[in-house]
Amino acid sequence: MRILHILNHTLRLSGNVHAAIDVSCAQANNGHEVAMCSGGGNFDQILTNNKVTLVKIDQKRRPLTLMIASWKLYRFCRKWKPQLIHAHMMTSGVLAWPVTRFLGIPLITTVHNEFEKSSILMGLGDRVIAVSRVVKASMIKRGVSEKRMRIVLNGTVGSARLPSPAPDPEKLKHPAIAFVGGLHPRKGVPDLMSAFGQIYNKHNDANLYIIGEGPYSKEYRKLSQDMNISDRVHFVGALSDPRSYLRAADIFVLASYSDPAPLVLSEAREAGCAIIATEVDGIPQLLDNGDAGILVPPGRPDKIAEALNNLIENPEILEKYKQLSLSNLENLSVNRVALETVKIYQECISF
Repeated sequence: MRILHILNHTLRLSGNVHAAIDVSCAQANNGHEVAMCSGGGNFDQILTNNKVTLVKIDQKRRPLTLMIASWKLYRFCRKWKPQLIHAHMMTSGVLAWPVTRFLGIPLITTVHNEFEKSSILMGLGDRVIAVSRVVKASMIKRGVSEKRMRIVLNGTVGSARLPSPAPDPEKLKHPAIAFVGGLHPRKGVPDLMSAFGQIYNKHNDANLYIIGEGPYSKEYRKLSQDMNISDRVHFVGALSDPRSYLRAADIFVLASYSDPAPLVLSEAREAGCAIIATEVDGIPQLLDNGDAGILVPPGRPDKIAEALNNLIENPEILEKYKQLSLSNLENLSVNRVALETVKIYQECISF
């Protein structure tokens, strides 16, 4: 099958880029002819190493730039003759739609961040892939036909982005609690810090490692100082490969208020962390509906603190949840994502 993926860029900035890189590399490794059209970025070398053809087209949101991009995309498709185009971002989906109509080939879109108002434009696809059950339900509620919706749950196990073998674990202070993600309100970092503050005095050997950057980095650092917990809250910054911290951590916490299907949960499970996460969006599905981790209500630092206390005070329960985290990992493999996605392609080109 000749598959053309399209992204605004291939920079290490967002989960939808990571997911698109993963699936395109896996499809190429499964024997398909795969190309990636984007404005370029950090992952281009990985795509090349996995025999994905690169097509660099500037897709910045300027009218003239997008008109030129559409023409370049059309010319490439006339030459390369893809059987379909798979768009992973709103701009790329809008850019690809007229090209697919002119050429008479299907447009597949994947909705990663359905909380964004503009994500409704991904409904232009002949098939619209949701990354979790909750995302599918949300898109249907917003007017996308259920007949065109499909679900392919995210997964990162076996990702071409993550070198093998995994890096050695960091030397952390234990019990080590970790968070990986963007530092902005949607991720609930203040709730995690509040929960840590509640166990701070009781467990004076516990340490919290916050891996990531974002627009609220300074505010969260100041918050840790105001809460008098800064001596044991470590702001690590952004890492291209956080597995060294995840492999060393005892507990991973995700306190999100909204998270369609966070890739980091797959990475934390593969690393063998015991997991505490909020019961929102695609998080329960990524944790096998609570069989692979502890689910708590969003906006309840007290519930996170209660779960942390239970795990830290009971080594046998901590070990139990570490083992549960490692169960059923095949369901989180990139290869499973790639195979399910190709089946959806085949629906569109079989008639």
